[in-house]
Amino acid sequence: MATAAPSIRHQQHALIRRLADAIERVWTQTLALSPYQLPEELGYVEGRLEGETLVIENRCYQTPQFRKLHLELARVGQSLDILHCVMFPRPSYDLPMFGCDLVGGRGQISAAIVDLSPVRADHQLPSGYRAALAALPAPEFAQMRSLPPWGDIFSPFCLFIRPNNAIEETQFLERVQAYLQIHCRQAVATPATPDREDIILAGQQRYCQQQRQNDKTRRVLEKAFGEDWAERYMTTVLFDLPER
Repeated sequence: MATAAPSIRHQQHALIRRLADAIERVWTQTLALSPYQLPEELGYVEGRLEGETLVIENRCYQTPQFRKLHLELARVGQSLDILHCVMFPRPSYDLPMFGCDLVGGRGQISAAIVDLSPVRADHQLPSGYRAALAALPAPEFAQMRSLPPWGDIFSPFCLFIRPNNAIEETQFLERVQAYLQIHCRQAVATPATPDREDIILAGQQRYCQQQRQNDKTRRVLEKAFGEDWAERYMTTVLFDLPER
């Protein structure tokens, strides 16, 4: 494993590069960012997967409303590009979980998903989110994909597709930007509700526990780094649970 930190985004699929830039641009323009410290050895990681180099690059921030904003970029040789992003609200803020993933290989994006996932006990998004999301144009994509068995954490506004062409790639990028802008505006306008912290925390914990059931991610990490390392990465970087 290496500890140097060159950026890999300019080697990745163009949509991943554009989306990573767009996510960080929205964060910078709408939120008061400060650094979030990951374990030093997990910020930039290199390993081997089936004879190819696996590189993982993590960028993390925090804000008054979010305990962690996580953007992960990963690349396996010339065959696989990944973007993974999750925004973890502080438990004192009644906010959903923003999540977005892109998976591509050999010039084609095979999976693109974005959602604002509710953490309330009634599995409903706050009313401001529902109104803003419902006002967006209905998405039109040729290949909608099915959610995984553990995907009951996602909202009715979850978009999971395989983009067919450059036009659909741009449409997906624009949809992610719209979700992000809605999320950041709502977050800044939402007051803290420490009296609801236990309920919010329970919802965030369930979200993380369900996401950890993603066997595809776990298998890749286990093959490259071993079971113990994969478990640590899943539970301390990708989907760490907030402390009560």
